Amino acid sequence: MFVGRESEIKTLTEHYLSDNFAFIPIYGRRRVGKTKLIEEFVKGKKVIFFTAIEGVYSQNLELLSQSIFGSPSAPVFNDFSAALEHIYTIAAKEKIVFVIDEYPYLAQSERSVSSILQHAIDHKFLSTNMLLILSGSSMSFMENQVLGYQSPLYGRRSGQIKLLPESFENSRSYAPLFTAQEQAIMYGVTGGVPKYLSLFNDKNTLDNNMLMQFFNKDSFLYEETDNLLKQELSEPAFYKAIITAIANGGSQMKDIAGKTGKDSGVCSMYIKPLMELGIVKRQIPIMDKTQSKKSIYKISDGMFRFWYRFVYGNTSLINIGQGEFVYERIKEQIPAFMGEVFEDICTQYMWSNYNELPVKFQNIGRWWGNNPIRKRQQELDFIAYDDTSKSAIFGECKWRNEKVSEDIIDELITKSEMFGFKEKYYQVFSKSGFTASAKKRANDKIMLTEFAEMF
Repeated sequence: MFVGRESEIKTLTEHYLSDNFAFIPIYGRRRVGKTKLIEEFVKGKKVIFFTAIEGVYSQNLELLSQSIFGSPSAPVFNDFSAALEHIYTIAAKEKIVFVIDEYPYLAQSERSVSSILQHAIDHKFLSTNMLLILSGSSMSFMENQVLGYQSPLYGRRSGQIKLLPESFENSRSYAPLFTAQEQAIMYGVTGGVPKYLSLFNDKNTLDNNMLMQFFNKDSFLYEETDNLLKQELSEPAFYKAIITAIANGGSQMKDIAGKTGKDSGVCSMYIKPLMELGIVKRQIPIMDKTQSKKSIYKISDGMFRFWYRFVYGNTSLINIGQGEFVYERIKEQIPAFMGEVFEDICTQYMWSNYNELPVKFQNIGRWWGNNPIRKRQQELDFIAYDDTSKSAIFGECKWRNEKVSEDIIDELITKSEMFGFKEKYYQVFSKSGFTASAKKRANDKIMLTEFAEMF
């Protein structure tokens, strides 16, 4: 199933329909759907589609030759330059799309590839109306060796697409028979990654899907975290220790160091690649201009966060066929896990309903810190603010079974007193609705939204 990606298809189509040469790098984490996007876009078009492998240069040259000629018995070009010269002769006569999928593998098999490609662009391809697409899962490689200033390809691109996981709204299309709450849980445990979403079957119950995908030693997702770390990192054991520490509440660097037994400097060095892969993120309170010591680390990938919180410590039981027992034991903890997921969904809702909101905010995010009025640490699920008008929306997101009472509204208003905005608005989201007394408080400044109304 191909879902969403309308803006990316539109971008590629606009460049394809131009009369000029265009070069679009596409990059994003593994399983996010880069190849599916390209395959969908090139349907009905003349295309040379080459997928590089993690092998030696001669193997990639052979595969490229086969892609150009469309035959496994095709003659092999002497080198990459000769292959590009042949592609130029085709592009000079007709409109083509030339795709190199997993470009980092090709470039790593022969260091001169990017320079050779740059020369071909400057001296050959620019005179054609070819669309060149380079795709890669290695985020750091694509950002540094394709988009970066030091790359021979720097300045040649016509645009770029950083492919992110699907939004909650698009993720729902993968399982339309699930209830909205079940779709939210599916989104939370997959992080909106298309490959993982495609594994869920809405003709079965959500519980059975969870059992099959996470608590079954033979499932795709059961070893996915290990496989991804081994593919991308040279010392997966310590990276796993860091992820485990964060997943179990070690949000500050000192906590991570304490849980892993390494000093903060070492942990900081190892966290950086995890951030580049999109597995871990560093957060600071919104509006904090100082990059202060309040920064915390979170697991940004939903599947990793779920796996390391609920599966990792239970692998011995799962391996002997006790997955159902494990799932029944952790099932009651899923609503707590969904709290952070619901904040993400609510933030998406705020952006998608931007034009209907009373504040034209430039940024939205979580806030935490000391309340000087109450003299204690407090948190806000989000603040969406506009510096120009000095106005803000203060938000709470409640994923729980009971209805939200007016006490939550009062608490939100009290917290907002820490901030000196001239205009203050309040938005409360609730999975289970609101009490009658809370509903009476709703007005132009206090907005109450049930999850069932959001999508």
